Amino acid sequence: MRGVSKILIGLLLASSFGCATESFVKEQTDPLANRLSKLEARVASIESALDALSKKTDALATGLNEAKQAAADAKARADQAMKAAQDADAKAAAAADRAEKAADRAEAAAKKAAKAFELQQKK
Repeated sequence: MRGVSKILIGLLLASSFGCATESFVKEQTDPLANRLSKLEARVASIESALDALSKKTDALATGLNEAKQAAADAKARADQAMKAAQDADAKAAAAADRAEKAADRAEAAAKKAAKAFELQQKK
């Protein structure tokens, strides 16, 4: 009798839990599937936005590099212009010195000529 009661208890326990039906499983998994679908859509949207931002960043980096190159070219041209201006300033200063010396010589020659004229007038 003990063996039979054990079997009856086992059968009773097995029948009390029951098997999950397909509709029960579907009811339980559908909300999870819906949430998963929404999350996948959000991830796809975020990835799309990330790709767009990456393209914008690449374009900005390209623009920045072009601006840096343009600035370097402008600096090189400015340096050349500064050197040319300094050379022109040095040439102008040398020409001014020569002109001043020539003016001094001309003044001295004029004084000499005036003295010579006075001496001839006295004779």
